[in-house]
Amino acid sequence: MGATLENLALAIKGMQYRHHRTLDAKLMPLGITLVQWDALRAISRNPDASSHRLAQLTFQTDQSFGALAGRLLAHGWIERISGPGRAIRHRITPAGEAILHEGFGIYNEVIAQSFAPLSPAERDTLYDLLTRLLEGAGE
Repeated sequence: MGATLENLALAIKGMQYRHHRTLDAKLMPLGITLVQWDALRAISRNPDASSHRLAQLTFQTDQSFGALAGRLLAHGWIERISGPGRAIRHRITPAGEAILHEGFGIYNEVIAQSFAPLSPAERDTLYDLLTRLLEGAGE
């Protein structure tokens, strides 16, 4: 079939879909979805970030992230603090850190298995190519 642009784009999307499906299934016993876990990761890495910034980091709209943050708050995994103006800042709670940590074991296992067919050099090449495409795309 070959690496037409369409096939290449579909292969990237297929890999992402497989990661999402597998991670959602494996995180389910913890009582968390991949989208929730990813938001906790973003909040943990960016304490006091605004909703808008966290929406960008998690590839969501501001409205979607706001609804997601409400669910995380209801679980006791984050806290929201008023910032300057209308900004809301987010911090992860100890309960959120615990589930994030537990989820990292699952995440690392799934990702390692997914990329196992590639050598370290091939993974480096793939990373370099993808980051070059992302940097050159502009938004």
